[in-house]
Amino acid sequence: MGMILLLVVVAVIALWGVGAYNALIALKNRVVNAWKQIDVQLKRRHDLIPNLVNTVKGAMDFERSTLEAVISARNKAVSATGVRATAQAEGELTQALGRLFALTENYPDLKSNQNVLQLQEELTSTENKISFARQLYNDTATEYNTKQMQFPTNLLAALAKASPAELWEIQDAAERAVPTVDLSSPKPPAA
Repeated sequence: MGMILLLVVVAVIALWGVGAYNALIALKNRVVNAWKQIDVQLKRRHDLIPNLVNTVKGAMDFERSTLEAVISARNKAVSATGVRATAQAEGELTQALGRLFALTENYPDLKSNQNVLQLQEELTSTENKISFARQLYNDTATEYNTKQMQFPTNLLAALAKASPAELWEIQDAAERAVPTVDLSSPKPPAA
């Protein structure tokens, strides 16, 4: 009877160990997949930017520094590796694109150019997809990190070669800043 009880206990522990190990591996693979989803959207973004720059280049010749800043930021973002470096480079690219979009408002020909409008719409759509992909990545990475720290799964984390996944965090203070919105109506001119 004692031997059977010991075998049952050993079997339960072994089954738990296999289940916990497999859960860690599954979460690790989900983190990798979530990162690849971000990567797909970032590639789309990076591919759209040269088209946008080429479309506005002729009309914005004297805004050359802004266009060069966008291309430089894009190139830095394309070559970034790792979560932290990618997040920082993408933040810089977002700011450069924001300056470019702000400048296009000063050019009536660009504001009405269908190619520019279409590229801006595609970039906006891509930005939304990137945002959702980052959220999925962070949620999955947090779940993976939590599972690694929880007892008794943490006893198997080293065996599963589990290491904490880095979260995508906003690196730039300007990106973290809350925009100011003023919905008050303008004051009527003094009579």
